Amino acid sequence: MSGRQIRVRGLVQGVGFRPYVWRLANELGLSGWVRNDGAGVSVAVDGEKLPEFLARLPNEAPRLARIDAIESEVAEVVGKGFAILDSVAGDVATAIGPDAAICPDCMADICDPAGRRWRYAFTTCTHCGPRYSVSRRIPYDRAQTSLAVFPLCPPCHAEYTAAVDRRFHAETTCCPDCGPQLRLLDAAGQALAGDPLAETLRLLRAGEIVAIKGLGGFHLTCDARNVQAVAELRRRKQREEKPFAVMALNAVSLRDYARIGEAEESRLKSAAAPIILCPKGQGELPGIAPGLAWLGAMLPSTPLHLLLWHEAAGRPAGTGWLDQASELLLVMTSANPHGEPLVAGNDEALARLAGIADAFLMHDRDIVVRCDDSVVRALAQGPAFIRRARGHVPVPIPLANGGPSVLALGGYLKNTVCVLKGREAFLSQHIGGLDNVAAIGFLEETVDHLLDILDVRPDLIAHDLHPDFPSTQLALRLAGELGIPALTVAHHHAHIAVICAEYALNEPVVGLAIDGVGLGPDGRLWGGELLRVAGAQCERLGHLQPLRLPGGERAAREPWRMAVSALHGAALGYRIGAWLKKTYPERDAGPLLTMLARDLRCPPTSSLGRWFDAAAGILGLRAEMRYEGQAAMELEGLATAYGPVAPLADGWHIRHGVLDLSPLVPALLDCDDMAYGAALFHTTLAAGLAEWTLAAVDREKVGKIAVGGGCAMNAVLMSALRQRLEAAGVTLLEARQAPPNDGGLALGQGWVARRMFKEM
Repeated sequence: MSGRQIRVRGLVQGVGFRPYVWRLANELGLSGWVRNDGAGVSVAVDGEKLPEFLARLPNEAPRLARIDAIESEVAEVVGKGFAILDSVAGDVATAIGPDAAICPDCMADICDPAGRRWRYAFTTCTHCGPRYSVSRRIPYDRAQTSLAVFPLCPPCHAEYTAAVDRRFHAETTCCPDCGPQLRLLDAAGQALAGDPLAETLRLLRAGEIVAIKGLGGFHLTCDARNVQAVAELRRRKQREEKPFAVMALNAVSLRDYARIGEAEESRLKSAAAPIILCPKGQGELPGIAPGLAWLGAMLPSTPLHLLLWHEAAGRPAGTGWLDQASELLLVMTSANPHGEPLVAGNDEALARLAGIADAFLMHDRDIVVRCDDSVVRALAQGPAFIRRARGHVPVPIPLANGGPSVLALGGYLKNTVCVLKGREAFLSQHIGGLDNVAAIGFLEETVDHLLDILDVRPDLIAHDLHPDFPSTQLALRLAGELGIPALTVAHHHAHIAVICAEYALNEPVVGLAIDGVGLGPDGRLWGGELLRVAGAQCERLGHLQPLRLPGGERAAREPWRMAVSALHGAALGYRIGAWLKKTYPERDAGPLLTMLARDLRCPPTSSLGRWFDAAAGILGLRAEMRYEGQAAMELEGLATAYGPVAPLADGWHIRHGVLDLSPLVPALLDCDDMAYGAALFHTTLAAGLAEWTLAAVDREKVGKIAVGGGCAMNAVLMSALRQRLEAAGVTLLEARQAPPNDGGLALGQGWVARRMFKEM
């Protein structure tokens, strides 16, 4: 026997891998076959140029493929010629690929007046188009997708069955004669006359708000240059100040509004096509991202989106226009009523977006899985997720070791769930805050679909320590129904475990967990913790000096309250009156000071997020927040604009493992320049954190420190902290494949739960 039986594992279904193997084998004159199965792609091959085939196989794979492993063994291959065989079922050990942005070849198709797909909004091939959002189960075949109701016409079927065609076994391929169709409806759900794309563009230019159906759900869209339209969208969506993302044709169209370097442009043009946080430019887009140093930018990811710019350009033939600047800039924000999940269905859109959208550009291809846009920051160290969703889900995160199958349910804010199966972790799309019935329903829907599509019955379930989280309650209910253990993982242990999972850290590690709030094992509110994590074990080495929350949760939404708390804690109570009169004259600190003096409704928290709020409050940045993390984000924006400053030499002290930032408070109080104060806070905080963590690293005899939690998304803080730690010879490890905030929490929970189960 001279042939080989080859198993290819990874993201190799729905990405054109079988036709790629077929073409390579035929080019080399080899015989055999290729097919999809539950474990990936299986290949039998023989011939004189087999060694060249084996060498080229991993190096020339399609752009959407990700090869995790190639296993090969000697086998007999019977027959001549090379064929693509039908898929076979079996134990599912592979993932459906993520939704992918339109490829250059399909762009050319929709811009070819002589072609079958001229201006067709659902043009796809094996290199692009929907995957996860239209898939019901594995194996990835047309019959398992929402395209099953659209039988292929003879020309499309000929492409689908022609191995030399790039639409060979492209499961979502179609054309105007056999595929989905666009329609434009008014606010009452009645069809509007005229070409749907042309009429949509006319409405947007007239200042109207249009709900547009994308890959994973609807966007609410308006002209980003129209101040009145942007303000009206904010009013209708009850989104007073939270930033919007902007879609442009290309990077050159954004040059006045964002500084886009090679790293940002590369990510914008990637198959994932996420929203990229770019430093703002000199131009202004009023109302888009008020008070922030970053602009969320994205490029058209679907033919439908791209055709709006094609229409604006006058329907040009060819693709030369794609590199030219376009004046059309559109707000693209998730289509959902305030705080609710993303709208995905047509009837759902008409009902839930009533009173928000003036018109609806929709189609009849069902979205099986709602999936929001991913948000990424491009850093010198590599891309960092703010939100991991469309384009990246369900790409598995490789794990160093296998173990029991785990379902982890995440936290309360920025919720995601995660399934650990074998040596892979499947982190779900962004679900969001679990503060309403619709969001909890989305959580349950996501759990059911992820378990079904991966063919997993979990051996155990992991959840947060907080008993009142809907995710915790769902975990306990499912564990009871399935008769399996439900394991509790502390919030900040999970934050550090995310990094342990990503970097395959089996040895003990010092972790710096910095975020807004999470329940600690002692029942208190944690958020600025120095930890020693060793698998299932987590030891608290230190924490930030606690601040009190006058009024409880209300203080987490009102930075002026945290400022009063910090001033009181720094023994500056005698200056609060004059400061308040100057900074927030409409506020009365009397009740707060009474509460603090008597310790009434003032729970303590070691949260770093609350220190950010206190600093913002002291500097007079804002009294109240309109969305979570607003004060900290605006403080980061001011520090970015001001630039580097020297830290306050005596701006902190450390005693018995407690880092106290109170010595910095007087300097902030006396600061007349808000931007300088923001920069001083960041650099002094970084210096204090570095000294604190380096002492722990020295005691624990480790050379790495893992930093996680929502505050780890602050680019100014992390850059300064990284420089100080690396100058001391210590490597800083950050989450890269999952968000460092609560969006990655489920991955950490699952990683810890496996180790807890092993010790049971």
